[in-house]
Amino acid sequence: MVKKTVENSDINITIEERNDEKTKKRYGIQNIPGLVINDRLISQGKVLTPREIAKLLV
Repeated sequence: MVKKTVENSDINITIEERNDEKTKKRYGIQNIPGLVINDRLISQGKVLTPREIAKLLV
């Protein structure tokens, strides 16, 4: 959902998808999916809507 939201906007960012235990532990992610922006855990355990994602990226 994040990739699609970014593709449909004029935002220029890099997206990395990770699903390893080291990353989950680093950010304290207990429930997936997790969304980390600028090294900060923003959301976990919920699939965000494109509108919610866009608000977070601005």
